[in-house]
Amino acid sequence: MKPRLILASASPRRRELLAEAGYPFEVVASGVDEPEPDESTSPAAYAAHLAWRKAAAVAQWRRAGLILGADTVCAVAGQILNKPRDRADAERMIRLQEGHDTEVISGICLYRAGREEWVGAVEVSVVRFKPLTDPERSAYLDSGRWEGKSGGYGVQDRDPFVAVVRGSFSNVVGLPIERLAALLENYTGLIPSTEPEPGPRS
Repeated sequence: MKPRLILASASPRRRELLAEAGYPFEVVASGVDEPEPDESTSPAAYAAHLAWRKAAAVAQWRRAGLILGADTVCAVAGQILNKPRDRADAERMIRLQEGHDTEVISGICLYRAGREEWVGAVEVSVVRFKPLTDPERSAYLDSGRWEGKSGGYGVQDRDPFVAVVRGSFSNVVGLPIERLAALLENYTGLIPSTEPEPGPRS
């Protein structure tokens, strides 16, 4: 039987992935800010730390429960691409990735509330981004599909200019389901024996 989780994220894509994988869960969004990364911070360290911050923030509101924090970023040649701020920022990110292989890096953290026990992992996939013509790029930017997505795109939208060429597809969507299953299997001591209590939502 899969354990009940508390998802520390408002992401609809993560909700869909958990539901499709058969995990019972509730959503308690962490409300944690996602600051622009420092140039000296590696993409993996940035994603892992944010995943931990999200899970730890929700753990402050709960006395019991297994909290799942996650964060996903894209990186080109070590440069972190977070969620675009606006259309111009989305265009900058798209142009950086065109014609290149982009790393998609997710940090996940499982945090047992009330006991301050946690375990984390990082998953890396590679997406190939084909060059776009000016009309193709403008049409995509005008569509607004880049909003709220790391790197300015989502493979779940079936955009023809991106393809996963290595690693987990679910990781590129926003939550590496295979790695999550492995964490739960290897760290069974984190799984709470009682149902999580209701708590504040944001």
